[in-house]
Amino acid sequence: MMIDGQRIIQGGMGAGVSGWRLARAVSATGQLGVVSGTGLDRILARRLEDGDADGHCRRALELLPFPAMARRILDRHFIPGGKAAEEPYRSVPMHTVEGDRAAQELCIAANFAEVALARETHDNPVGINYLEKIQLPHLASMYGAMLAGAAVVIIGAGIPLEVPAVLDALARHEATSYPIAVTGAEGGTVRMAFHPQAFWEDGVTLPALQRPDFLPIVSSDTLARMLYRRSEGGVAGFVVEHHCAGGHNAPPRGSLQLTAAGEPAYGPRDAIKLEGIRKLGLPFWLAGAYATPDRLQEAVADGAAGIQVGSAFALCRESGLAESVRRALVEQALRGKTRVLTDGRASPTGFPFKVAGLEGTLSEEDVYLQRRRVCDLGFLREPFVRNGGSIGYRCAAEPEAAFVAKGGDPADAAGRKCLCNALVANIGMPQVLSGGRREPCLVTLGDDLSGIDQFCSIEQPDYSAAHVIRVLLG
Repeated sequence: MMIDGQRIIQGGMGAGVSGWRLARAVSATGQLGVVSGTGLDRILARRLEDGDADGHCRRALELLPFPAMARRILDRHFIPGGKAAEEPYRSVPMHTVEGDRAAQELCIAANFAEVALARETHDNPVGINYLEKIQLPHLASMYGAMLAGAAVVIIGAGIPLEVPAVLDALARHEATSYPIAVTGAEGGTVRMAFHPQAFWEDGVTLPALQRPDFLPIVSSDTLARMLYRRSEGGVAGFVVEHHCAGGHNAPPRGSLQLTAAGEPAYGPRDAIKLEGIRKLGLPFWLAGAYATPDRLQEAVADGAAGIQVGSAFALCRESGLAESVRRALVEQALRGKTRVLTDGRASPTGFPFKVAGLEGTLSEEDVYLQRRRVCDLGFLREPFVRNGGSIGYRCAAEPEAAFVAKGGDPADAAGRKCLCNALVANIGMPQVLSGGRREPCLVTLGDDLSGIDQFCSIEQPDYSAAHVIRVLLG
């Protein structure tokens, strides 16, 4: 097991928030730094279109075992000096069940580059975090991350039963497949195939790959037991996440009830039974409002190997959040004015999604209503079977007329927000719209930020990832 003795796992937050700089800073201390695998293909493309001023992306691509692939990506996306500020970013091929070659190449390269950069300057493990709901890029993404030496794969927002077997096959550079949820398909899924050999280049010696540890994110002992017993291949442990953690949350058990504020109501049935997880005999890390020294000690006393920490790292200096967004959120937190809503309608996935209230973002109703609905990134598209039997794609956050024309229920479109564009905007790369407008942000944080003042102050709001670790470890 490659993760051993780490008390703290840094959360794999958002698209680019847990970027290589943050993961490198955390892993350099001996704890587990984790890069977010969400949307890395789009992020790499936009970094290259912005000119890659510091050269990090190009340096990482030079290490990719497929030099011709790296050259194609640079030829397609790199703009010396960067695009003009008023110019929109170029479109990037979307993933399909059949497998789009250009999209997969960009995914392999982007995941490789992010992990490779995070591993520089130290010899400690680096992990990568994926959302099970974003299924189409999985196989190419994991292969790229493994080529760069990712030590741990963490997956939440779904039931990733087949991931261990996929990791086993990819570690041998062998063909594999993954079940893609397709509405209307027989059995509800269609298998997507991936052949690493299809990307090999003449004269290139492929590295021997180490199979990463697999840590699924679970919100119940029932799910942990299912993954432990039914997964084909090894599960190394679990991240046990309470619903107060940021990002996507598991829906409440039973029929949906709403609080007076319109949030999904969680009750006793949603409490996590740690005794059931302890019985499995695997290490686990607790997540959701554990970012204090006392709560870390409490977690260890409850049998945990440690904790996963998200929001404290999301607001630190090495975070990928745009500087203006990060500073505004830190100031809010220090003044006790942070507003975090669990929005049951925001995400097209159907999972509740944490939304931080922040002026000028999609958390404000008027900003949401003024935005023109569009689906041009497609991370969260839903594959479905068309009348003729072919596979189409729709998203509850795309223009409602288009969604309904593809068989979507109009009720599913109400209140849905384009997380894809918003999350990329959060890290300072919003798409440029007509008239010079830009896609607005939508930031996610955990419920509990009351302890942020243990890391910083109004007078000194900036703090480092290493400082978070020093405080938590006492």
